[in-house]
Amino acid sequence: MRSVRRGCALGVEPASIPEAALRQPAPGRGGALRRRRKEGRPPAFPSDVAAGAAAMWRRALCVGLLAVALGYLCLLGPQLPPSALRLLPASLLGGLRRARSLESRMVAAWQAAIVRPARGWARVAVGVNACVDVVLSGVKLLEALGLEPGDGKNHAVLTSRQDLKEAFAHFMEKGAAAERFFSDAESFHHIARTASEYPGAQLYVGGNAALIGQKLAANPDLKILLCGPVGPKLHELLDDNVVVPPESMQERDEFHLILEYQAGEEWGQVKAPNANRFIFSHDLSNGALNMLEVFVSSLDEFQPDLVVLSGLHMMEGQSKEMRHRRLMEAVASISDIPTDIPIHLELASMTDQDFMSNIVHQQVFPLVNSIGLNEQELLFLTQSASGPHASLASWNGIPDVGVVSDILFWVLKEHGKTADRASDLTRIHFHTLAYHILATVDGFWGNQVAAVAAGARAAGAQACATETIDTSKVFLKAPLEFVTSQIEAPSKISLNPDEPVVHWHREGISFHFTPVLVCKDPVRTVGLGDAISAEGLLYSEVYPQ
Repeated sequence: MRSVRRGCALGVEPASIPEAALRQPAPGRGGALRRRRKEGRPPAFPSDVAAGAAAMWRRALCVGLLAVALGYLCLLGPQLPPSALRLLPASLLGGLRRARSLESRMVAAWQAAIVRPARGWARVAVGVNACVDVVLSGVKLLEALGLEPGDGKNHAVLTSRQDLKEAFAHFMEKGAAAERFFSDAESFHHIARTASEYPGAQLYVGGNAALIGQKLAANPDLKILLCGPVGPKLHELLDDNVVVPPESMQERDEFHLILEYQAGEEWGQVKAPNANRFIFSHDLSNGALNMLEVFVSSLDEFQPDLVVLSGLHMMEGQSKEMRHRRLMEAVASISDIPTDIPIHLELASMTDQDFMSNIVHQQVFPLVNSIGLNEQELLFLTQSASGPHASLASWNGIPDVGVVSDILFWVLKEHGKTADRASDLTRIHFHTLAYHILATVDGFWGNQVAAVAAGARAAGAQACATETIDTSKVFLKAPLEFVTSQIEAPSKISLNPDEPVVHWHREGISFHFTPVLVCKDPVRTVGLGDAISAEGLLYSEVYPQ
């Protein structure tokens, strides 16, 4: 009877097996029957044969169902809530993790780590650089202007088409982002007209402040104030959730030209190692920080929880005397912002080391609480202020994590808030193509695991122009092993994709590291750094002091 029950469990009726078949040994089983007789054991009865067949069918069915379930989980893994994953048996969960890609495992881990802070922002004021970005292929624009490929050369200020051609080739060969002022107004307007009329050129919200404001405005719970030179086209492009003071409106838009190139793209002898962009403009309103005083005076009425400031780099197009005077006025205006409102400063590409040194040492850094910057800006900062690794001329591929960590530590130790220094700086958000690091002075910022993960997630999604990260369109480029310092006795860290946010500590400063899933074929690189900083700020929490 036992074998009959098993057969029924499989949906097989015993009557369906011919009686003659039960009397015959199964094919190939004669040897087993003879061995049983030789060993003095009774022959196997038909009920035993049926039971064995039923057991084999049951095992095959279970294996098949398990394979289907595992494949289903592999496809849905990143979307499954952590609570559902915790209910799976350990053996199945281990198999699932092995079967899924590194990228899928990282996305799932980020999803679990990205949680809103206990006390978020409600009102954010952003200023003061804003413009319209004209985005197009750099190589195609230069060809449309009749410029032939040639050797690259860096120029602090562009004065002619020849300077533009050489500077573009210089940075394209390095795969590095850069931004320059074009001093010849007539020549720039002709280039800008050619660019905006070129087939495929696209117009977007531009300027670090406007881009950060636009990104934050996607959250309906936030109210955003934007101060900057806002013309009619830019006002049309802005999110409805962005408030622009009437004093900030002007009759003409400021245009910035964004020349993009893709990884592996060639122009003459130059070949881009990765996708990036070269930006240039003849922007007088942003260059003089015309809207800074309007911005600061608007804060009393708006009452923000957070201030985001950018645009200082635009002053490089001014004369040295004008720049120094305007910087002093900017410092005076920033000093008027109440100290209980945290200020985030977003840096951008700069070339004048004296100007950067002034910003670091005694001008702006002590007045702000947080800084956002990329690898080019970090290296220029340490070169300008004689920091660690200042002799490094340029990065060789992916910036070394230990070197980056040393510079971030130095900035916060030497120019940040300490017991004996009157500075408010307590946070730096560093972003490069392959990874991000958030460095914070202990006791001032919370929820930084979520903040750094959110910034990395935004980079992977926005570069590919997808709502969420599509793991088939991205890849892991960050080192799987690295050291945390190249100066002091370092810790060696191995990356675990299931716990992609790594934390280490150094003399009262915490570091949170996470890789970035790099887009294989990026759709748009402009504004990635601003989107990263915006997401990092959105998920950050400042502790009341």
